[in-house]
Amino acid sequence: MATVEAGRQLLYGGFGRLGCFDPCLSNVNGVISVKSGVNNTWKRSFVRGQVHKTSRVPQDRRGVGPFQDTSAVFHGKGCASRLDSMRYNCQRVESLSGGAAEDQRRMLFVEESDKVISVPSNGKPNSDVNEFKVDQTLDQGNGGFGSNGKPAAAAINKNSSQKVMSNLIEDEAWTLLRNSMVYYCSNPIGTIAANDPSSPSTLNYDQVFIRDFIPSGIAFLLKGEYDIVRNFILHTLQLQSWEKTMDCYSPGQGLMPASFKVRTVPLEGDDYATEDVLDPDFGEAAIGRVAPVDSGLWWIILLRAYGKCSGDLSVQERVDVQTGIKMILKLCLADGFDMFPTLLVTDGSCMIDRRMGIHGHPLEIQALFYSALLGAREMLAPEDASADLMQALKNRLVALSFHIREYYWIDMRKLNEIYRYKTEEYSYDAVNKFNIYPDQIPSWLVDFMPSKGGYLIGNLQPAHMDFRFFSLGNLWSIVSSLATLEQSHAILDLIDAKWEELVADMPFKICYPALEGREWQIITGSDPKNTPWSYHNGGSWPTLLWQLTVACIKLDRPEIASKALRLAEKRISHDKWPEYYDTKRARFIGKQAQLYQTWTVAGYLVAKLLLDNPSAAKNIVNEEDSELVNAFSCMISSNPRRKRVWKKQILV
Repeated sequence: MATVEAGRQLLYGGFGRLGCFDPCLSNVNGVISVKSGVNNTWKRSFVRGQVHKTSRVPQDRRGVGPFQDTSAVFHGKGCASRLDSMRYNCQRVESLSGGAAEDQRRMLFVEESDKVISVPSNGKPNSDVNEFKVDQTLDQGNGGFGSNGKPAAAAINKNSSQKVMSNLIEDEAWTLLRNSMVYYCSNPIGTIAANDPSSPSTLNYDQVFIRDFIPSGIAFLLKGEYDIVRNFILHTLQLQSWEKTMDCYSPGQGLMPASFKVRTVPLEGDDYATEDVLDPDFGEAAIGRVAPVDSGLWWIILLRAYGKCSGDLSVQERVDVQTGIKMILKLCLADGFDMFPTLLVTDGSCMIDRRMGIHGHPLEIQALFYSALLGAREMLAPEDASADLMQALKNRLVALSFHIREYYWIDMRKLNEIYRYKTEEYSYDAVNKFNIYPDQIPSWLVDFMPSKGGYLIGNLQPAHMDFRFFSLGNLWSIVSSLATLEQSHAILDLIDAKWEELVADMPFKICYPALEGREWQIITGSDPKNTPWSYHNGGSWPTLLWQLTVACIKLDRPEIASKALRLAEKRISHDKWPEYYDTKRARFIGKQAQLYQTWTVAGYLVAKLLLDNPSAAKNIVNEEDSELVNAFSCMISSNPRRKRVWKKQILV
C-alpha cells in the first residue's frame, strides 16, 4: 500500500522542487531524506540535490516529513530527546567558496527588484506617476459641472488621484508581505510577525505565528498563490505532535503551536554542513506561559479555505491531515467538569494574549470553535471509525449555537430584561439561569446601546456577564453564522451607529470600552502594556479590517467595509504599517507597537482584494446550515425552561 501511495504521489505530484523534502512527496510508511548543496547568494534560489531513501531510525526523527507513520507522529511520546525529536530537518551543505556562515543561514532573501515602494510622507503620490492620469482626466471632463455645483473634471480628478494612491499602497503592501516570507529548505513556509529593519529588538516577532499567518495565507489564496499555504498547513501539522513541557508537565495531544522558527544548526558528523530545523513554541517560552487555544481552530479554518480557493482537496483527504483534524477535535470536545457547551479556556489564550479578564468562555474562542467545528464536519471523511466523533460534533454544534444566541445576545430589549432580573432562583425553569445581578449593568452601556442594533457579550459565567464589545468575536460570529441573520445585521447596525467609538480615526478597536482606574489595576495586574486605550485594552488593530470586510460582504453591506478601508489608507502606509494604535480615537501609533507588522499588511490586502472581488468571500464564510437551523428551531419552540425529564436508565 505504501508503494502504491508513493507511486501515486510521484506520478501526480511530481518532484516540485528537488534538493529538499517537499510535502507533495508524501508517503505514509516511507521516509525520504535529502542532502543538497547551498548556493552562496543573497537571492532566492532552489537547492539541487539527489533524493534517496533511508531507513527509519526509531530513536531519531531527523529527516521525517508529513508522510511519516502516524503512530510515530501522534503516539510517540517520550521516545526521543528534545533535540532529536525535532521535526523533520533539511540538510544543507555550506558552500566552500569562502562565503560567510551568516550569509548561508539567512532565511529571508530580498531581490533588488523587491525593494519597498514607499509612499511620500506628504501622503500624495509622486508627480511622475500621477501627472498622466490627472491630465487624461481633465481632458475627459469637458468642463461640465457635477450635481454639487463643482466642476465634474475636478471630482473625477479627485477620484482618479485616490485610486492611484490606493494602488500605490497596495503595491507597497504586496512588497512588504513578500519580503516577510520565511523559507524552509528553499520552500516558502510562512511569514514572520514583523519585519522592521530599524528595530533593535525583535523579541519573538521574527517567528511565524499561526494566528498571524491566517490573513497572510488568505491574501496568498486570493492572489492564486497556493504553495506557501499548502506548505504552512503540512509543516505545522508535523509540529502538532511535538512534545513540549512546562515544569515537567505536558499539554494534551492535538495542541498546535503558537509559533515556530526556522533555525539553521550544524549537522552532526560533518564540519561543512548545516541543516534547517523547525523549532515550535507551544507557550512554554511565551510571556505568561499560556498555551494557544486558537491556533488549532485557525489551522482548520485555513485548511478549509485552502481547499475552497485552490480546488485541491487532496490535502484535506490525506491520512495525516485527517488525523490532525481529529486530534484537535478530541482535545476540544473532551468531557470535563464544565456544564456549558462553550469552550472553557484560560486568560490570554487567543489574540488577546495577556491578562485582560477574558478567562472562562470568551466569545472569540467560541466563534472560532464553531467555525472550526463546521469546517471539520465538512472535511472529515465519512468513516465508520469516526461515527462517534461526528455525532459528538453535531451535538456540540447545536448546543453551542443555542447557548451563544440565547444567552450571549444583548440589545435594548434584553438589557431591560436583565435590569428587571430576579435573583437566587432555584428551579429548572428559572429565568435568570446564571444568577446575574442587575447591578452588574455598567453605566457606560446605558448610553452605548443604540435603539437599533445589538451585539454578543464578551463572556458569560455564573453571576458574571462581561458586557464589553469584543470585535473579533462578534465579526467572526457573523462570518461563521454562529449569530442568526437578524443578530448579524444588528451587529453591523451597532457598528454603524457607534462608528466614532469603535473606529474613529483607524479601524478597528479590539474591544470597547477600555479598563480604567482601579478596575484596570485589579483585572490586568497593572499591566504597563495594557494601559487604557492601548494594545489589547481598547487599542485599535488595523488587521481586524479583513474580518470586518468578510462580515460586511456576507451580509451584502460592503459600504461599511469600504468606508473603513478608505479611512485606513489615509494613514496606514505613512505610519509604516504599525501593529496597533492608541487613544480613544486611535490618533497615536501604539507606544510599543512594532512597525511593518505583517498581519497589518495582510489584513489590508485581504480587505482590498475582497472588495474588488466580493464573490471570493464565499470561500471563507460558513453559510447557515439548514440542519442546524431546524435543530435550533426545535429547541426554541420547545420550552427551554421546562422541568427536567428523568429517563429510566437500564444498566447492563
